[in-house]
Amino acid sequence: MLFGKKKEKEQRSVLEEEQMQSPFRTIIKNLLENKLAMGGLIVFVSIFAMCFILPIWFHQDLNYQDPTQKNIAPGFSFLSVPSDLKDNAEVIEFGPTYGVGVDKDGYVYEWGQLTKNLKKIPADMGKVVDIAVGQDHVLAINDKGNLYTWGFNRMGLNVIPPELKGKKIADIEAGYQVSVVVTEDGKVVSWGNTSAVDISTANVKDEKVKEVKANIQTAIALTKDGKVISLAKKETALDNVPEEIQSQGKVEKIALTDKAAAAVLKDGTVKVWGNNHDHIFSVPEEVQGKAVDISGGRNHLVVVTEDGNAVAWGGNENNQAKVPAKATNIAKLASGYYQNCIIKEDGSVVTWGLKGYLLGTDNLGRNVFYRILKGGQMTMTVGFIAVIIQFAIGILVGGISGYYGGTVDILLMRLAEVVGSLPFIPLALILSALIGNKVSDVGRIIMIMLILGFLGWTGIAGLVRAQVLAERNKEFVVAAKALGVREKNIIFRHIVPNVMTIIIVQATISFATCMLTESGLSFLGFGVAEPIPSWGNMLNNCRSSEVISQYWWRWVFPSVVLGLCTVSINLFGDGLRRAVDPKANER
Repeated sequence: MLFGKKKEKEQRSVLEEEQMQSPFRTIIKNLLENKLAMGGLIVFVSIFAMCFILPIWFHQDLNYQDPTQKNIAPGFSFLSVPSDLKDNAEVIEFGPTYGVGVDKDGYVYEWGQLTKNLKKIPADMGKVVDIAVGQDHVLAINDKGNLYTWGFNRMGLNVIPPELKGKKIADIEAGYQVSVVVTEDGKVVSWGNTSAVDISTANVKDEKVKEVKANIQTAIALTKDGKVISLAKKETALDNVPEEIQSQGKVEKIALTDKAAAAVLKDGTVKVWGNNHDHIFSVPEEVQGKAVDISGGRNHLVVVTEDGNAVAWGGNENNQAKVPAKATNIAKLASGYYQNCIIKEDGSVVTWGLKGYLLGTDNLGRNVFYRILKGGQMTMTVGFIAVIIQFAIGILVGGISGYYGGTVDILLMRLAEVVGSLPFIPLALILSALIGNKVSDVGRIIMIMLILGFLGWTGIAGLVRAQVLAERNKEFVVAAKALGVREKNIIFRHIVPNVMTIIIVQATISFATCMLTESGLSFLGFGVAEPIPSWGNMLNNCRSSEVISQYWWRWVFPSVVLGLCTVSINLFGDGLRRAVDPKANER
């Protein structure tokens, strides 16, 4: 029986053994039972983890801008080739947010994010044999050699020049708001927004051109005798064509990125010139002597080798230079902006690159999701540092005031009242306007932290003072005085730790307030400045009626995240207050 009783005792729970609980365990138990508080904690921790952990993998340069990707709605449809085209493709080309393809029967397909004009495919084209895709317009040729265009209808893009009537077309190219056509007799005709794109057909007036490649700035031409000519009116880095390929006319294929040009020579080697952006000059050794075709996006190049495989290099922020393993037996290759496509010998299609954007892009082409992550880091960091400053000052002033009382208490509390009576937002705006333009971006952020910290400590000081007044005459304080403990140690080592739970509760609520205040200042243009993101200055760029009505994702997602974060912190703070003060549940 003795052993049996002992065994039964060991199986009892802690609460059965001991009905008394420590204050800490009581707080934790009460907090866990509060579903709203725990839900708020889970939401806040999730947002915090996303903002501080995900940027390790999702990175974007703060100074990044891309006019071809601005104001793109959320979605992943850029590479969504229609099923009817996947095994029957003849030609596929990509624009910045969409794709256009032609099957072997000459039917045209479109996918991705399309404007209304892009959806208006001409019905009388017949059997289409070739297409070219620009920023937001398309060129097409049918089997009779007739030329068609649709999409962007300003700058004369929708009107085919009269000098092309009756001409047989050898090559077509669609760039950024421009169209370029090469006739069979080697003449080049261009039209569209020539003020935005630097193209001069006079550069090849006496040459017979084979093909033309364009980017968002200019174009280059390949002549029938194997030479490369820049079509830019002004001198650019693309004019510096390597002499060894110009003099001997060895060029078979050409490609163009935003800042560099590339050529495949007759011996299968690849030459690149222009500006060495994204290490574009570092041509992989495995393609040299084996290249048969080449294409370029905005910052990357793709080469098809003689064994039918693809090799890519250059910028890879959207996986555009990461060729999938199934990209073999290649018959045709096409690259545009950040997308790539190969048509295999059996007619099947393989695509890779930019699929779209989870939360869309802003007016400068920046990924809203990445900006929210980095903005959350900034907003939470500013709020956290500001709270530390507030509580350092508040605990110091409140502790001294409550412990000593008398004249010290009167002076310190009057100081707190003076600081507390200052109109916070107007004063912060004035200080930011006077000093903000004279300091660096980092200095401006530090200034915002200091403003929030030095003007927001008064409430905490009053709370600490009240708690210290309640604790200073208790037995443990009297005992510490009797033992000769220094007064500063009594205040900050004995009294303050006993009221720390109340301070922590106030800290959570003040943290949310600081985040909202920083966001408010940034929204008004006096907080964290661009290009450094914060949730406030992301909303600052969304004040126009056009953005609110047409580009809803730019303001909905930052405001939702900011709202969720502050509400969740307040819910947790309220739950923590109730857990610390059990009597609060009875009121």
